[in-house]
Amino acid sequence: MQIKVNKNKKQYKYKIKSWSDVTLDKWVKLVKAEKLTETKSTKEIIHIMSDMPKELIDSLSLIDVTIIIKAISNLQSKKTSQFKNIIQVGKQKYGFIPNLEELTLGEYADIEHFIKQGIESNMHKIMSVLYRPITETEGEFYSIEAYDNTSMRLRSKKFLEMKAEQVEGALVFFWTLGKELLTTLQLYLSKKLEKAKQQLTKDLQTNGVGLA
Repeated sequence: MQIKVNKNKKQYKYKIKSWSDVTLDKWVKLVKAEKLTETKSTKEIIHIMSDMPKELIDSLSLIDVTIIIKAISNLQSKKTSQFKNIIQVGKQKYGFIPNLEELTLGEYADIEHFIKQGIESNMHKIMSVLYRPITETEGEFYSIEAYDNTSMRLRSKKFLEMKAEQVEGALVFFWTLGKELLTTLQLYLSKKLEKAKQQLTKDLQTNGVGLA
């Protein structure tokens, strides 16, 4: 949809992006915009989806704003955010962790940390943990690069250009199938740590040393 705005005897043209054009970076801004007051939220959403300057948005009539917001809402209602285990960002293909049950301690710790620090601000980092460069493929199966915190942080900058559809599809999959797994892992790790502490206490007591 193209928007034409007449101001000071000049006509400005802006195009509302289709949902498939929305990047992770813009998706995060949209999510944050929804938490603002209604007026500020409306202005931010139009700005993000059309790149129209905010001062120009202020000059739009309420009727025009309503029409634009309705058009944006229609785009969002038609979006198809399906999970894809293989995605492409730029020229590189990335694969989702093939088996979440094999999630490493490092992967789990970083995901948990990013969630606690704020999902919206760290979404590109969470995605760069879940998706990594494909190193080998055979039919429908594939292997991905071993997890490394340094390469993850470098990759996360590129992931700001991920498509919103890719992000939403991965989130639905991860939260649906991964949430229960993460809870199980947390309980498992807690039990393991408690058992290790008990064993250490026992060993130290045997040697005449106490553990607070």
